[in-house]
Amino acid sequence: MQIPAPFDYVRASTVDNAFALLERHGPESRVVAGGHSLLPMMKLRLARPECLVDINDVFELDFVLRDGDTLRIGAMTRHSTLLESAEIARLFPIVGDAERVIADPTVRNRGTIGGSLCQADPAKDLSTVCKVLGAQAVVRGPAGERLLSMSEFHRGPYETAVAHNELLCEVRIPIRARSGSAYEKVERRVGDWAVVAAGASVTLAADGTIDDVRIGLTAVGIVGTATEAEAVLRGRHPGEDLFVEAGRLAALASDPVADQRGPVDYKRHLADELTRRVLRRATARATETQEG
Repeated sequence: MQIPAPFDYVRASTVDNAFALLERHGPESRVVAGGHSLLPMMKLRLARPECLVDINDVFELDFVLRDGDTLRIGAMTRHSTLLESAEIARLFPIVGDAERVIADPTVRNRGTIGGSLCQADPAKDLSTVCKVLGAQAVVRGPAGERLLSMSEFHRGPYETAVAHNELLCEVRIPIRARSGSAYEKVERRVGDWAVVAAGASVTLAADGTIDDVRIGLTAVGIVGTATEAEAVLRGRHPGEDLFVEAGRLAALASDPVADQRGPVDYKRHLADELTRRVLRRATARATETQEG
């Protein structure tokens, strides 16, 4: 039986109260919401926080709202809420694509977007989704508020820019006209971590050429987005030959590790194929938006 090391437990009622508790209990304290990532690590003693600060009662961080050309999502918003939101489905279909392949209903009912991003696991689906959508993270603490890009927020595997006395409070995603997005994942069994996954966001110019594009890969060691693959697409009319070349370049940019989920060549093949698929679907969705 796996048992965590001893720890204290406190429950925050507001954002300000959470700041005070984190300050009081020091750098060895950790925030917990859904707990589906942190608690298993504690049972294995890969994480040994001295105190857990529970923020499940901080309801001010549970929201989805449109603010002009930005969609704002509170860090305590559950996966199930993201999946069920009609506004998110219309603006960013990639979110629904990803949420449908994240774990199982139990995890989706309790897990949060903030917890997923703060875990900073390279195999997390929503990290890739947020990267390709150009999302920004709003981090707050006693010293004030910071607005960070995903590349600034994620400093490396299991490491973020959030200090011990700060919270990720919301995620802001820019809303762009004539845009479409998609996500696809290969997993060994339903609800498992990705063997490989890919996400893409495509914005079309008025003449039908690709004005902007972002391509992200999950679980294959790519930092940021596949910039060389993106570069061959911008300013050109979308088509299968172009998608094939982008897939090839995305696979070359990946740096997978052989493990129980498959050898390196297999993962690079998946990166290539999945990149093509999400580019096709994202472009089709952008075209529908443009024509609509």
